[in-house]
Amino acid sequence: MTVANHLPRVEPKVLAAALEALAVRFGNLLVTSRAVREHHGHTTTWLQSQPPDAVFFPQEASDVQDVVRICARHRVPVIAYGTGTSLEGQINAPAGGVSIDFRDMNKVLQVHADDLDCVIQPGVTRKALNEHLRDSGLFFPIDPGADASLGGMASTRASGTNAVRYGTIRENVLALKVVRGDGEIITTGTRAKKSSAGYDLTHLFIGAEGTLGIITELTIRLRGIPETIAAAACSFDSVAGACQATILAIQTGIPVARIELLNAEQVRACNSYSKLSLPETPLLLLEFHGSANEVAEQSKNFGEIARECGGGDFTWTTRPEDRTRLWQARHDAYWAVKALRPGAGVVATDVCVPISRLADCVTDTEDDLKRLKLQSPIVGHVGDGNFHCSLMCDVEDSEEMARGEEFMHRLVERAQSMGGTCTGEHGIGQGKQKYLVGELGGEAIEAMRAIKQALDPQNIFNPGKIIPPL
Repeated sequence: MTVANHLPRVEPKVLAAALEALAVRFGNLLVTSRAVREHHGHTTTWLQSQPPDAVFFPQEASDVQDVVRICARHRVPVIAYGTGTSLEGQINAPAGGVSIDFRDMNKVLQVHADDLDCVIQPGVTRKALNEHLRDSGLFFPIDPGADASLGGMASTRASGTNAVRYGTIRENVLALKVVRGDGEIITTGTRAKKSSAGYDLTHLFIGAEGTLGIITELTIRLRGIPETIAAAACSFDSVAGACQATILAIQTGIPVARIELLNAEQVRACNSYSKLSLPETPLLLLEFHGSANEVAEQSKNFGEIARECGGGDFTWTTRPEDRTRLWQARHDAYWAVKALRPGAGVVATDVCVPISRLADCVTDTEDDLKRLKLQSPIVGHVGDGNFHCSLMCDVEDSEEMARGEEFMHRLVERAQSMGGTCTGEHGIGQGKQKYLVGELGGEAIEAMRAIKQALDPQNIFNPGKIIPPL
């Protein structure tokens, strides 16, 4: 098991004083039971779990302000917690401290249907928001797979299957309210669709993983629910053919809403877990949005491209139950992988490259897995060059774990050498800190340190994340 970075913990007397002050102020909203603390340090990676010393459940923004003020006074760390689905140790508490769980701050505050936006609290989850919006004819399109909280999605700069058409969370947040290190609230923007007023503070906090402040409110963009939605599946002889079809579709302007690649091993896993009968070769899953005529035209045009690139039968459907079944299988890919090798540790990691290099990167990665005798199905958001490996290893087998570490290191180096990044959407957290200097350079890291020092001089906001230790 990989050991997460350790930081000096708060002195016991100081911590006790802080927890006493919080308990007096908040009563049973502050929880220190072992089970709850361990749940809030749990990771879905090989990183060691590092639980906080206490968990706080705020009911409103003023609660967050007060807990930050108390913790700042005692220099006790605070770690924002959404639903715990992050993958690089973002919710760990390496120095101890207080986890702020936004479970109860889950209200949709305002919906402005005419302006296609809404204002929400950070604990609202993706599925809950779309359920709330259903009767308005609107939806929020960012779909990372997990039913993540919107605050967490903003903090990790989440993406997902719809990014090729609707962008990532970065393009869909208009404004934030953020508690800064002294407990005051920063408002980063307005509901206007564009602005040139000052520094772009909204996008400074998006992707900051809670290291610069705590998000307490979001204003986000909404979209109209399409008249017709069609899902499609198309098998290919090779990963290269599937990637080439994706590139041509994008270059010719086909407005694909979703386009996902599953390699043959991932298709086998999904067939077994989700009781499907897809051909067990490289596969593209697609979705088209628009009017009935537009969707039919888009599907027809993509089918022609697929045939030119070695694709087999191209089947599509507009039946909601068929679409749901197909995409649920995609979203269950992680659990399908776990079922392939019960008892093995599974770590999901991601990289992103320019789409022109995607086929090379995926093919070389598959070759690496064969050479190292490792098992890791691959699934990718090929429309934007992002793909994921779900690496399976026996965590008790030190030799296999060493090969797994080598594989993940080579995967990142390969992506970076192709002009890509060590993470397209999982974030840095603790797991990928060591790759940041090589990707951005020391000067960029120093700029990040300066921003961190300016906004969080006491280093209480999620310490030990993103910025590599000195």
